[in-house]
Amino acid sequence: MKEVTVPARKFLRLLDYLQHLGLDADAIAACVGLSISRVEALDPGDPLSGRQYSALYKEAVTQMQTLKQPLPWGAGVGSEAFALMCHCMISERTLGEALTMASRFEKMLYPMIGHRVAIDVHGEEARLSYQIKFTERGAALAPEHWDRADYQDTVAKASGLLVWRALCGWFVGECLEVTQVEVAAPFVNSAYHDSMTAKFGAPVEFDTAENQFRFPAAQLTRRIVHTTESLCEFLDNSVYQLILIDREPSSTSAAIKSLISIDLATGLPSFTDVARQLHMSESSLRRRLQHESTTYQQLKDEVRCQVAVDKLLNEDTKVAELSDYLGFTEPSSFVRSFKNWTGETPRSYRDKIQSLGGGQS
Repeated sequence: MKEVTVPARKFLRLLDYLQHLGLDADAIAACVGLSISRVEALDPGDPLSGRQYSALYKEAVTQMQTLKQPLPWGAGVGSEAFALMCHCMISERTLGEALTMASRFEKMLYPMIGHRVAIDVHGEEARLSYQIKFTERGAALAPEHWDRADYQDTVAKASGLLVWRALCGWFVGECLEVTQVEVAAPFVNSAYHDSMTAKFGAPVEFDTAENQFRFPAAQLTRRIVHTTESLCEFLDNSVYQLILIDREPSSTSAAIKSLISIDLATGLPSFTDVARQLHMSESSLRRRLQHESTTYQQLKDEVRCQVAVDKLLNEDTKVAELSDYLGFTEPSSFVRSFKNWTGETPRSYRDKIQSLGGGQS
């Protein structure tokens, strides 16, 4: 298991975009412990914490919302409207019911949030469509001289479909099996087309009449396997969670890790408890995990790694306290495990991340 990282160039692209919007990129970076000059000094391909990128994106969205414009990127992920919509969806029983609720929510708020989702069924095929009321070039969230200005419509529409596919998979704990993707925006280039095809795992067509993806209607009957508590954990780190889904499609494993995270402070849940919360028999759950080439023990270790990183960076937790919190019998055992997860000791890992902030020597 390796820590999920994001190259420094993605941090710089986001910060550059914020500067083009006229926002204080230095202040936004400082809110999550980053110094722009220190990130600029890195090689563009240098790996940085995926969780720190998620925190930066969330802070960026918070500031973008002050411009009082529809948020066009990624279906509005990170915004208050996106979070409220997800809370409406989580109370439903099946994916189909959850998407119907989302459609009602966004239809009502479309004049304010600028985007909406709809679900239609045609025989054995379901179609999820995503509309975005994009601002004109040069407007508040579409700066004239931004390097993506020439193909911003394509990025906005395609990224919205990607987020919706990932979100559906997260809700049901299984990857949504898309059969066709249609992007109602211009073709950019072959590299972008190939990237979208790989991410969706399905043929992608541009310049279409509808912005949508198609999938078997039977998938709408899948049960929602998450809870309000696991949704809150997802929304706290939504971009990080979507990075995980992008690299490893949604699975039962993802649902289990959310449930483990909820109960970690009071002890790890038993396998029986997890099966009950996912509405499965223990034998069915074991088969699911075997199909995903993992075990319950591996999932517990992955969660402990994520929690360890978060607490080291954001709460300045001492190693001994963190070892006890995560259920290790000795701090030395925790240090060995952490080094196996990240390649570094807890102290060296924290020092490396904090060196990217403005107050370090």
